Amino acid sequence: MALPSASSRLLLPLSGILIVLLVLSGWQPYDRLTWLLEVFPVLIALPLLWFTRHSFPLTSLLYLCIFLHASVLILGGAYTYARVPLGFWMADWFELSRNPYDKIGHFAQGFIPVLVAREILLRGRYVQGRRMLVFLLLCIVLAISATYELIEWGAAVALGQGADEFLGTQGDPWDTQSDMGFALLGAAISLLTLSRWHDRQLARLTTAAVPSSASAP
Repeated sequence: MALPSASSRLLLPLSGILIVLLVLSGWQPYDRLTWLLEVFPVLIALPLLWFTRHSFPLTSLLYLCIFLHASVLILGGAYTYARVPLGFWMADWFELSRNPYDKIGHFAQGFIPVLVAREILLRGRYVQGRRMLVFLLLCIVLAISATYELIEWGAAVALGQGADEFLGTQGDPWDTQSDMGFALLGAAISLLTLSRWHDRQLARLTTAAVPSSASAP
């Protein structure tokens, strides 16, 4: 099946920009190991998107959202989440006691993956009923967030003091719970604001696939 034109126009330039950002962020990151841990999902996702671009092309909305999420991860990897300048500016603006950039990362951890799961479930027709769909999507996001927290815990156990930059708790004893809360909030806002747009793009994606299916022997 041919890649839809809108997605085709987006995937190549967005991939090029991400590669440039990866190179720049990895040139002299604050902590090399932290950079690798933070950008590792991007290193997995980018080749996967290209490998599946014909067999399972995504909507343009989803490609764009994945690009934004990857950018958040790359920036956090370059500086470490507790030292991203944007977070210090936000702390000054809102009179916060800590750099909140990691909360942006966890918000994105819900905002974008929920659309990935939504696209897979809807296109595969795995779920009947919109209420059940929303319930399962929120459960998936919480599962992803919990898994990430377990990975952070494993890194802390394996690396000891060297994992402090990756964890980015900044002395907050409720950091894990608030991380999961921001992921859930991101997922809920994503579903509320983008579901109709996503549905329209899914409909166009399905329509674009019909000629290919019809011409198959």
